[in-house]
Amino acid sequence: MPALDYQTAFHLAPIGLVLSRERIIEDCNEQLAAIFGRSRESLLGQSFAVLYPSPDEFERIGERIPPIMTAQGSYADDRIMKRANGELFWCHVTGRSLDLSIPHAAGVWTFEDLSATRRVAVELTPREREIAAQLVTGKTSKQIGRILDISSRTVDVYRARLMRKYGTGNATELLQRLLGN
Repeated sequence: MPALDYQTAFHLAPIGLVLSRERIIEDCNEQLAAIFGRSRESLLGQSFAVLYPSPDEFERIGERIPPIMTAQGSYADDRIMKRANGELFWCHVTGRSLDLSIPHAAGVWTFEDLSATRRVAVELTPREREIAAQLVTGKTSKQIGRILDISSRTVDVYRARLMRKYGTGNATELLQRLLGN
């Protein structure tokens, strides 16, 4: 029986794990590579940007992380990410900084593929993906507006667009579709 140590546990974990420095992947396990359809070696030294659907989403989410992580000690959300083949998928992401006063300096991140229970059914813009990610957490338009630094009216406009794209008649139906029900 092989010795159980932290290195072995890291590499055999059933979810994607990353050790990061300044949003660069310092180390990751094979599960993360499998989730994103890449080799582990091709991810080492890369910016987290390679995992996002767009550079804009990488920047905006990166700006949202520090105040939340500093206040709460960790950061977590469900968001749409991108595999190497271009496929978009829902992913639960959680992170903890090694120094809360400098959240992006060095951290530990987990990535859990949610595509088995929640799929991306329609083509969405980057902002629609952000709004959808907030809607699935049950946040109101006002709360989403504060988080994304946009007006609640703008959130309502995007919610209406999402309802049209998903062919739903109300917010409850939209939420059910976004959650894969």
